[in-house]
Amino acid sequence: MKFTFTDKKVTMPKAVHDYAEKKVGKLDRYFPTEASAAVVFSVEKGRNNVEVTVRSGSTILRASESTADMLASIDTAVADMERQLRKNKAKLEKRLRKDAFVRSADDTSFAPDEPEEEYEIVRAKRFPILPMTAEEAVLQMNLLGHDFFAFRNEGSNGAFAVVYKREDGGYGLIEDEG
Repeated sequence: MKFTFTDKKVTMPKAVHDYAEKKVGKLDRYFPTEASAAVVFSVEKGRNNVEVTVRSGSTILRASESTADMLASIDTAVADMERQLRKNKAKLEKRLRKDAFVRSADDTSFAPDEPEEEYEIVRAKRFPILPMTAEEAVLQMNLLGHDFFAFRNEGSNGAFAVVYKREDGGYGLIEDEG
């Protein structure tokens, strides 16, 4: 697994990076191709935050945690990712390594399988996706009272995009790379 570490507003000692590499590296067994992991460390208001993103092919797994101890944040984030993988095991089996969920004698990280959650689409809507600027899309989203709005971004040659409200009060933009 390839690792990228980012320290925001804090400088983490190498021992913390090594610890994160060891813990996150255990997730490598789930992926058939070499995965890459991005680990972001930050400290805000006395809380140690860690955000872990693992990419393998088209599968992206992400978890973030905030605790009083950085090592505990790493442990919790990795546990959350393993729980996500187990919870969605049936849906991910085609993308993951064949023996990813086989338990070994020394593996104590597995908890009993959680019941599989069904994804039920309870409503479908159809609407035209119009070309506009990101600023116009934010205005339209606010006029509708929605938390997100899909549109074709005029600033990106009509690429599909979504604007959304962030928890911090700002706005985010998600764009198609193609």
